[in-house]
Amino acid sequence: MKIMSYAGITKSNFLLVHPDLPALSFCRSHLSSSSILMVTSNYEKRFRLITRFQYSVAARTSASSVDASVSKPYTGRLGGKQRSSTSLYSRPSLIEMKNERIANRAKVYDFLRGIGIVPDELDGLELPVTIEVMRERVDFLHNLGLTIEDINNYPLVLGCSVKKNMIPVLDYLGKLGVRKSTFTGFLRRYPQVLHASVVVDLAPVVKYLQGLDIKPNDIPRVLERYPEVLGFKLEGTMSTSVAYLVGIGVARREIGGVLTRYPEILGTRVGRVIKPFVEYLESLGIPRLAIAKLIEQRPHILGFGLEERVKPNVDTLVEFNVRKEALPLVVAQYPEIIGIDLKPKLLGQQSLLNSLTELSLEDFGSVVEKMPQVVSVTNNAILKHVGFLKDCGFSLQQVTKIVVGCPQVLALNIDIMKLSFDFFQREMKRPLDDLIAFPAFFTYGLQSTIKPRHKMIVKKGLKCSLSWLLNCSDEKFEERMNYDTIDMEEMEMVPSFDMNSLMVRSDDSSSEYEEDSDDEYL
Repeated sequence: MKIMSYAGITKSNFLLVHPDLPALSFCRSHLSSSSILMVTSNYEKRFRLITRFQYSVAARTSASSVDASVSKPYTGRLGGKQRSSTSLYSRPSLIEMKNERIANRAKVYDFLRGIGIVPDELDGLELPVTIEVMRERVDFLHNLGLTIEDINNYPLVLGCSVKKNMIPVLDYLGKLGVRKSTFTGFLRRYPQVLHASVVVDLAPVVKYLQGLDIKPNDIPRVLERYPEVLGFKLEGTMSTSVAYLVGIGVARREIGGVLTRYPEILGTRVGRVIKPFVEYLESLGIPRLAIAKLIEQRPHILGFGLEERVKPNVDTLVEFNVRKEALPLVVAQYPEIIGIDLKPKLLGQQSLLNSLTELSLEDFGSVVEKMPQVVSVTNNAILKHVGFLKDCGFSLQQVTKIVVGCPQVLALNIDIMKLSFDFFQREMKRPLDDLIAFPAFFTYGLQSTIKPRHKMIVKKGLKCSLSWLLNCSDEKFEERMNYDTIDMEEMEMVPSFDMNSLMVRSDDSSSEYEEDSDDEYL
């Protein structure tokens, strides 16, 4: 006989009976009807008991206070004891953890404010949870020479761990050769280096610098002079500026030396700074190849501000009677003249020379054209040299002619000038007028040029001007010694500075970049 049965589902030690589930046939067919009825009866009793228990729990739950902060649903076995909220195994809630972090951060902020550090910019930055760890960081920075003011200038440095960030970076710099005595200035210039990874950030930059022909021994000096280079992207401004310099004619073999002397080039934008500077010098009449040679010799000129310094200084030179056609020679001969605070220097030198000589405003412009370095000659040197010329017997008017004819006499070694003048008087026995006509006599070497040439013309019995004697190369003078007579005096003075001397370039340094490729740097 087939009987109807109840299906039982066991969960948490409760047997729940559902009469609606499909009936199953018992495998053990030999059960008696009385036993079946007894089982069914027991199931019904347990079902009613469970139902009453569930209603009781629901009633108690709805009656409990909604403000209970740690109320948990019942998950224990029937007849078991619910866990106490004060158990040793209980964990703090997320709210409690958050509140604890806020309290600890407030204590750290109070500590920082107490020593003069403003923590306003530290919100959102991961900081030590204890005052002791923060004090360790501050003390470490103090030992490096950084002051509270330095930390306030870049408070994010307090987010760097001493062991994980600061010590590895400083050890790496020390191994490169950066002097410990420069660490303070280094970190003041570029404190962000303490956030860097040695392997990911710093080492690739150093390797790139070496690839630019900067010698390994020069790498520390480059970093000390321009620590910001450690934060640049390798394929960004650095590679672009180097490519442009090579493109205008800077010799490839000179790039390493140029960057060593002025590494700031690596962070200088081509389109905004370098290219406009080069084009402006070209507009003055300086050939591009001469500009490239100037950059090789004095790369720091690229740091002169074009609008705020260079252009105003050029206008000032014209204001002080320097002819526009002479500007290329003035700038090429002494590029620093366009990068200094020029007007006060010109006013001071003009006033001093006017008080010592009969120099006119036009004469002063001529002096600057022939020797733009005059703006940097000290007052004491000018006083001594003018005094020496007067002691030689020259009148005030004659001193003025000498200064205008050869301004270099204001900056020469005065002891050597005295020796040359003594030889001029005792051995050459020439009148002072010869020196007035050719004051550049003082610029020639006594032992290397003046004495041997004088000896040769005396031996040949020739009489000539100082200009004919000195104002030529050794080869040209040998040629003149083959003359039977001197048909004409070669009195014209060659310029003291030759622009062509800047444009001598060997074939192996020619550029691989085309000039019309400048547009990519705009």
